[in-house]
Amino acid sequence: MPKKKVTDEEIVAAVEDAAAETKTSKTKKVAPKKVAVKTTKKAEVVEEAPAEVVEEIQEVEAVVEEVKAPKVVETIVEDDVTVEKTADGVIEVKKHEDNQSHAEEITIEQKLLSLYNLQQICTQIDNIRMVRGELPEEIRDKEDECEGKRTRIAKFRDEISNLNSKIASEGTKKEEALAAIKKYEEQQNNVRNNREYESLSKEIEYQNLEIQVADKHKAKYETEIGEKEVLIQETEEKLKELEEILVQKKEELKNIMADTEKEEAELLERAEGLKSKVDQRLMTAFERIRKNAHNGLAIVKIERDACGGCFSKIPPQRQLDIALHKKIIVCEACGRIFIDDKLVNSQNNE
Repeated sequence: MPKKKVTDEEIVAAVEDAAAETKTSKTKKVAPKKVAVKTTKKAEVVEEAPAEVVEEIQEVEAVVEEVKAPKVVETIVEDDVTVEKTADGVIEVKKHEDNQSHAEEITIEQKLLSLYNLQQICTQIDNIRMVRGELPEEIRDKEDECEGKRTRIAKFRDEISNLNSKIASEGTKKEEALAAIKKYEEQQNNVRNNREYESLSKEIEYQNLEIQVADKHKAKYETEIGEKEVLIQETEEKLKELEEILVQKKEELKNIMADTEKEEAELLERAEGLKSKVDQRLMTAFERIRKNAHNGLAIVKIERDACGGCFSKIPPQRQLDIALHKKIIVCEACGRIFIDDKLVNSQNNE
């Protein structure tokens, strides 16, 4: 049977049908029968229509597909999720479950190993400092005691200076009283009656009392100065003894540190390098646990199904969680961090 030739009117009708489908695809669901008819026409047009018409139809179909697929206008990538927002206001959240869990597992292992290695270094530093014994504390106590003696001597000298100022003031008062007495005695020689004479006599008597009070105060201040000078002398002698003891203690400590100073410096440098591999929050918890623990252990292994720090019993399920290295697990009794023995052994083997 010969093929039917497609007329220009049929081509125009096919293009109009495709455009109409593009406009109504958002709001109206097309009946299956109608779609089948249009699909047939479209196929016929594509088969027999000129190339220009075919390109126009393909462009229309691309527009239809673009309208059907929601356009992503904003993408936000977080640590564990990706958020995609479309033009219609639809938000789609995709979780990074597999990759994130694997990365987290590696991170937890690295953190635990870094903490364990840091614990070993800190233990070595503690052992080195233990050799010094109480010498550093004794030296600090002696230094504080010497500083206290120096402060006391300075205070005594300030008090002596104030007492000397008071003695000078009392001497000035005495001189003023003597000058007043001499003046009143001269005035007595020129009095006209007994009343004036008695008044001047009382003034002279008052000035003599002022002189006596000044002498009494002066003697008191001089006695206090003598006492404080004795105290200064005694304190200086004690200070001299303390300084001699302090020099001996420092020399002893210097001899001890000469053997371990280099090793301690190297350990401290390694410890700082390991601290940089652990986040600040976990590092703060590690240092707090070390400070509160009597043996300085903040991270321990499980020994005979018990905590290596406080020897509390650890349930099997909790031991299994520790072996998985999925999260940081601490002892419920003492708060120490757990690390799996196999993880430590694998590091030692490497």
